[in-house]
Amino acid sequence: MDDLTLVQKIAVWALPLIFAVTVHEAAHGWVANKLGDPTARQLGRITLNPLSHIDPIGTLLVPLAMVMLTGFVIGWAKPVPVAVNRLRSPKRDMAIVAAAGPLSNLLMAFLWSLVLLLAQSQVHAMQAIALPLMLMAVAGVFGNVVLMAINLLPVPPLDGGRVLNGFLPQNLSRLYMKIEPYGMFILIALLISGAVGTLLGTVVFGSIQMLPGSAQVFGILPILRS
Repeated sequence: MDDLTLVQKIAVWALPLIFAVTVHEAAHGWVANKLGDPTARQLGRITLNPLSHIDPIGTLLVPLAMVMLTGFVIGWAKPVPVAVNRLRSPKRDMAIVAAAGPLSNLLMAFLWSLVLLLAQSQVHAMQAIALPLMLMAVAGVFGNVVLMAINLLPVPPLDGGRVLNGFLPQNLSRLYMKIEPYGMFILIALLISGAVGTLLGTVVFGSIQMLPGSAQVFGILPILRS
């Protein structure tokens, strides 16, 4: 495969990224509804319609900048509102709601890996369709696993922070959640400093290795990141 142009990269990454953040947020809302909080359902946020979840910065501007500067894309959607006090067991259930997002990304990565294998099996018969689909599938695998790994960092308001909080005693929980207003600044500092780079890389590439077609993913990924 030849190196991709910027337009081709955007075309390859767009759909997988939109699905990654859309399903991630819809999963939060769906689980919250099952656990007693219908807020997301009432606001029409339990849907796979991307228009209900798009954040102008996180879903459009940041991904475009990332693909131009780094060769791959990551982003986020509008958070699904959860009324913690409406959950049946607020502390425990909030951890379950939070875990639903990263788990949905892992499931999507698995499904994209199956799409990759299917497209590869048809590459000689339908090359014009199979090759772009292979690239999109690799973007889907990588993008979902990266989104999962970042969200699992134990820094509130990330999902990992909320999951960890569900296991903390009440006194430690109150103290821990006081860092939430500063969580995004902490995350940015960690990413810029490279302090979590090795950890994220281990989670990302370790997760990909467990998926069907991992060899194909690692073989095609450099083309998307070049």
